Amino acid sequence: MESKILKSLGIDPAYIFLFLIMLIILMFLLYINVNMKYNRLKSSYNVFMRGQDGKTLEESFSARFDELDELSNIAHENKADIRILYRVLRSSYQKVGIVKYDAFGEMGGKLSFALTMLDNDNNGWILNSMHSRDGCYTYIKEIVRGESYIELSEEEAESLDQAVYQEMYDPDVQDAIKPQ
Repeated sequence: MESKILKSLGIDPAYIFLFLIMLIILMFLLYINVNMKYNRLKSSYNVFMRGQDGKTLEESFSARFDELDELSNIAHENKADIRILYRVLRSSYQKVGIVKYDAFGEMGGKLSFALTMLDNDNNGWILNSMHSRDGCYTYIKEIVRGESYIELSEEEAESLDQAVYQEMYDPDVQDAIKPQ
């Protein structure tokens, strides 16, 4: 059987037959690929839906969303609590400096001391306790923004410097109180 159309175009029917066979093989490979993807998707769906119908799945999603809402509320409360704690921490005494010394040179052991306690804004006080044979004398001086309105002794000034510049003495202390 000869075709007038193929003869007029100059195409051999064998080439058409080979082209169609290759097209069928290509379509068969594509079918296998699509079928494998479908089976993987069906397997994933079955794992997802295992033991659940649509209603229980909806309830499960609803329960998870409720848990997420609750966790979100807890996170907001925690943020507010942390802000309050940070404000309280800033106003608490967190910087300390202490210098021990021999006040009168008559007794050994350096029983006298100057203790400075400051908050984060360098407000606080210096407690100076001088020990002698006759007794113990204690003085307190107010510190505002790292300065005293009353003249400081050498030991009190050193104690104040230790507290104000405490990161120079112990850098781990400041890293521990900085917010993240």
